[in-house]
Amino acid sequence: MTADLDALGLRAEAVTVPGLPSLEESARYITQLGKPTAAEVLQNARLAGRVALQPRCGVGGHQEMAALLAHLEREGRPDILTLTIDSHTRLCRFDNAARALKTDPRTLNGYPLVTHGFERGRELNESVAAPMEIRHGSPDPRALFQVSVASGITSFEGGGISYNLPYSKDVPLAHSLAAWSEVDAVCGELARLGTVVDRELFGTLTAVLVPPSISLAVSVLEAVAAAAEGVRCISVSYPQSGHLTQDVAALRAVHELAARYLPAEVQTHAVLHEFMGVFPRERRHAEQLIFFGALTARLGGASKMITKTYQEAFGIPDAEANAAGLRLADIANSSLLSFIPVDEEAVAEEQRWICREVAEIVEPVLAARNLHNGIVTAFAAGRLDIPFSASRHAHSAIIPRRDFEGAIRYQSHGNLPLSPESVARNERLLAVGRPGGTSAEDLFEALQLDIDYFPQLFGEAGANGLLQ
Repeated sequence: MTADLDALGLRAEAVTVPGLPSLEESARYITQLGKPTAAEVLQNARLAGRVALQPRCGVGGHQEMAALLAHLEREGRPDILTLTIDSHTRLCRFDNAARALKTDPRTLNGYPLVTHGFERGRELNESVAAPMEIRHGSPDPRALFQVSVASGITSFEGGGISYNLPYSKDVPLAHSLAAWSEVDAVCGELARLGTVVDRELFGTLTAVLVPPSISLAVSVLEAVAAAAEGVRCISVSYPQSGHLTQDVAALRAVHELAARYLPAEVQTHAVLHEFMGVFPRERRHAEQLIFFGALTARLGGASKMITKTYQEAFGIPDAEANAAGLRLADIANSSLLSFIPVDEEAVAEEQRWICREVAEIVEPVLAARNLHNGIVTAFAAGRLDIPFSASRHAHSAIIPRRDFEGAIRYQSHGNLPLSPESVARNERLLAVGRPGGTSAEDLFEALQLDIDYFPQLFGEAGANGLLQ
């Protein structure tokens, strides 16, 4: 396995970045910064009944990154800011990141923090008032995490499942789970030093047609593992499906599941990622979807939302579009909108079934003597699975579909250990308004239509599901 990891740029042995300050010094630095940690921002937002806002952003050059953060803070007033990390750093290919940084930083699709070093990380941190989070996608983030802590950054996204299977082709789960357990153990040490790092779990997974129960099941397993290592603030991110009742129920389910599976001393937050599928191309349609997502986050009681922009359909947004997305989303926090209702009975029913499905999926794994081994074994058998995975270590036997109302259900649940009652409910809801029998060609076309849900809704897609 070591040779395979070396080919991927990863290391089986311990990772230590030279020249970093001690953990105690980093904890003191975070205290001396004089600004709230991400965990404090999230807790304050939850207590106030407000959704904290955070954009995605990351560029290669240091000065360009500093300018981008300054613009977003000045024009968008986010509660938390982001350092999105480049692909070379995500796979621990630091030499490649250094060459790209020297040759042309514009070729990097994010900020190479390890290459820039913790001193520059601190410069960025000190240049803005909002706390910062690292978003990346690495199955082995140990070096990145060490530099992040030294930079005074107090939120770190990912997990041993969610930052492996959606992104990597052949990184063994045992390796990513072990690497992330080291990160979580350091978070436990920092908590004992008085610095709580928010650990956001990437429940969005592959982001396209993800059934809520598999998103939350993966997050529950990662959360239980993190809490066992001493993590004291866990954010569970969930990808907006676009069906209001289902999304509100899933967000509210986060706290029900936390109460069931996590220690009481662990602070838990629900996070909504605004719709991560195919975005409408017209600005007015995109902005309607952004505002709809913000209302969903509010009604679901999310502590935070990751925002989108009206340029989403075209690629990486510019700074002003990013700031405009923040300003638009913040309107949903207005007290003037408190009159907007949600069907509480329908939400409660959906939440009950989501939590039931999650329990059916995770409880056999949690019963294993060793949680990591239980996760690896369950994925190998398909008793854990995610749809449309890039990894050889997931079966991708789950086939999700939208039902007649647009909610995401299991057309095929693969080998997930769902009860007959849960399977029957998914089948029943998918059968409404749909003729029986689906050929492979029909299924492909139907999935394309489900993926193009919002362009279709806004009349931007043709009958074949392809964008016009």
